[in-house]
Amino acid sequence: MHEPSDHPQIIWQTRTREFDLTRRGIVMGVLNVTPDSFSDGGRFSKVDAAFAHAQAMIAQGAEIIDVGGESTRPGAEPVDEGEELLRVLPIIGRLAKLDGHGERFVISVDTMKPAVARAAMGAGASVINDVGGFLDDAMLAAAKDTCAGVVVMHMQGEPRTMQGDPRYGDVCAVVREFFCATLRRCIASGVPPAATAFDPGIGFGKTTGHNLALLRRTAEIALPGHALAVGVSRKSFIGKVTGYAAMEDREWPTVALTCHARSNGARIFRVHDVKPNVEALRMTEAILGT
Repeated sequence: MHEPSDHPQIIWQTRTREFDLTRRGIVMGVLNVTPDSFSDGGRFSKVDAAFAHAQAMIAQGAEIIDVGGESTRPGAEPVDEGEELLRVLPIIGRLAKLDGHGERFVISVDTMKPAVARAAMGAGASVINDVGGFLDDAMLAAAKDTCAGVVVMHMQGEPRTMQGDPRYGDVCAVVREFFCATLRRCIASGVPPAATAFDPGIGFGKTTGHNLALLRRTAEIALPGHALAVGVSRKSFIGKVTGYAAMEDREWPTVALTCHARSNGARIFRVHDVKPNVEALRMTEAILGT
């Protein structure tokens, strides 16, 4: 399979760096600074541990470090604004002082709270990654005012209840229409089209069947000229398909999904295990002829 020669240009503009993703993908390294992450389980809730892990991911090729201070795993309870700020601001501020910040890597904040997004951008973040899909006008205003790059994710429901009984007619059609509608809202709110990337929200209010359909039809849901992000790393549907219950056993199925999604148009890959996914991206792109 080869990338089409007439593939539309994909430029993603963040606060500090412009990414040309027309013919290359990038890895977003996950940095959960929560005590109850589904995957990391509080390993990086202390600033020194989080900083060391972020440095390792950057050395392995992550071009975005995605800092999250509130777990969005199924069944997770909300965290108050003050607590989330205490978790994310110290590590964002420290990462922003690293050599290469804004060039070699940028910082993303994974939050659903406009005040947290604004504070994180002020501390050095360049991207707002909102699993709530920017449904809150105040979040769109925060993105506009701070010149943030945005990742708009689709989620049915909210984290505490989203996996109760998710239902769709055609999940791919629903997600694509959500992308189109949100892009219109972004433009109307003053967020530049070039700043917007989209994420179908694998595992967020979706069954295993829904997740597989979205991955099977990735090329159909992507909006021309906009980067498509996917976050499948270590998720429970991988365990259901493979039978692997342990998180560490889901690394290589995640790599396989990275290769598949890149072959079908995705450009941003949110993962826990950076090195194998970066290597898989580069090999996939060599095969694609990019």
